[in-house]
Amino acid sequence: MRQAGRIAAGARSIARQMIAPGVTTKAINKEVFNFIRKSGAQPTFLGYNGYPASACISVNDQVIHGIPGSRKLQEGDIVSVDVGATFKGFVGDCAGTFPCGQCSDEALRLIAVTRQSFFEGIRYARQGYRVSDISAGVQTYAESNGYSVVRDYVGHGVGAKMHEDPEVPNYVQHGRGSPRLLKGMTIAVEPMVNAGGWEVKVLPDGWTVLTADGSLSAHYENSILITDGEPEILTMSDDL
Repeated sequence: MRQAGRIAAGARSIARQMIAPGVTTKAINKEVFNFIRKSGAQPTFLGYNGYPASACISVNDQVIHGIPGSRKLQEGDIVSVDVGATFKGFVGDCAGTFPCGQCSDEALRLIAVTRQSFFEGIRYARQGYRVSDISAGVQTYAESNGYSVVRDYVGHGVGAKMHEDPEVPNYVQHGRGSPRLLKGMTIAVEPMVNAGGWEVKVLPDGWTVLTADGSLSAHYENSILITDGEPEILTMSDDL
């Protein structure tokens, strides 16, 4: 899983470096595919439940699961890239949102708060805490900064499959029990944060998720390992 995580993180870095005005999302997806294959891994997303690409690339009000295509990125866009790599039967899964050229201060703040909400959440990613402690950390930080967290999609366990138990929501589900974190668990924590309301809708393509009110959205994700101390981030890279 460490190697799968390093490959996924490398693919995310490749995508970030390509984001520029005039670049198509299809071109970014191609380089993600090439990098993962050259690294001896398989793109986890490609063919997953019929998904047609190696990366999810979501722009501006697209929250997650944007399908790469002929769209050309424009100055001021914010671009979310979600990638997965399967290496020797284990999965690394990560995402990030990045500016395209010069972005507004509002957009840059949303990106920064979303990223930091991940780190606020994983302060509680320790043996003996509960998944809901992570959820509360993410939600409290995002909402205290005036944003909302998506409720229809959540983080998850990750390992031999991309999506495993337990679910890792970015908000506290009151009245529901929450699994306790144990040493050796590997989970994907992935805040999805909207500048407006938390409600979302899905395009007719069956994949692309947008904010219902057209507000900007950002996404940040890493796969982590629960230890007997600080969590180990399996998909961290120096630039992200």
